[in-house]
Amino acid sequence: MGHLTRAFSRLNKKKLGMFCGIVILVIYCLGILAPWLAPYEYNFQDYTAIRQPPSLEHWAGTDLKGRDVFSRVMWGIQNTVIITMVTMSTGGLILGVSLGLISGYMGGRTDSMIMRVGELFASFPDILLVILLAATLRMSVLNWVRWLEDNTFLDGIVKTGLADYLVVALALVSFSWIGMARLVRGQILSLKQTEYIEAARAVGVSTFRILVGHLLPNAIGPVVVMASMGMGALVGTEIILSWLGLGIQPPRPSLGTMLLEAGSISALRVVPWMLFAPGVIAWALVLCWNLLGDALNDVLNPRTR
Repeated sequence: MGHLTRAFSRLNKKKLGMFCGIVILVIYCLGILAPWLAPYEYNFQDYTAIRQPPSLEHWAGTDLKGRDVFSRVMWGIQNTVIITMVTMSTGGLILGVSLGLISGYMGGRTDSMIMRVGELFASFPDILLVILLAATLRMSVLNWVRWLEDNTFLDGIVKTGLADYLVVALALVSFSWIGMARLVRGQILSLKQTEYIEAARAVGVSTFRILVGHLLPNAIGPVVVMASMGMGALVGTEIILSWLGLGIQPPRPSLGTMLLEAGSISALRVVPWMLFAPGVIAWALVLCWNLLGDALNDVLNPRTR
């Protein structure tokens, strides 16, 4: 607890990092609370307010179909929050950290097998791998979700967009674990030869307790920094997938599809405000996650204090 207090005290001195953390928190809260805070439903169309500029009634204006841009941005943030948090928690933290711990501590064939699989995935450009997986997995995942709806009590799950979330999350998980696993493996390789680990082995402490109770807490600093910077990459990749038509599908909004709708020359001439709100939010999220990661690195890395 004392270590966390000192770390937060040092982070509090990083004004830019704290500001970025607050910006991220506010944006994520807007997305999480969209069902209650959004002025309109994401697909509500007011044909008397088509292509309206920003006003007191429509803070960010309306689009070509009379839909409130601010409300759609809030719902789009919600999709980004769900996908990035699920991907980082499952791919980056659970899968990446676990494989890094096992690989670094066990060594030998286990280490070689995990690292070779990681190198196989890493040999593809990240965005290309994600695009290929998203494109090939979509029909299989959609058919599976439809089967669940037809054969279980989960009525209406197709309409919830579950298939879209699963496709994007699975595609992003495919590369999100690699960097984390390598980072944790490197930390464990340097820590497992220390005296306190040798002493724990000598007194018969179980492997699981050594990994979770001794090694992981001492490697947590770099993991937090990597997770923060990785969130920025996940946000950007999720937006690109939606922009390419491989992410969240209409009518559910996403920042990527909103940028696509506003990115044409004709739309820019007629409704330039359609690009402003989703563009600023996307830019702010990617930038703030990276700046927060830099601040956390300064706070948690002993070499930069």
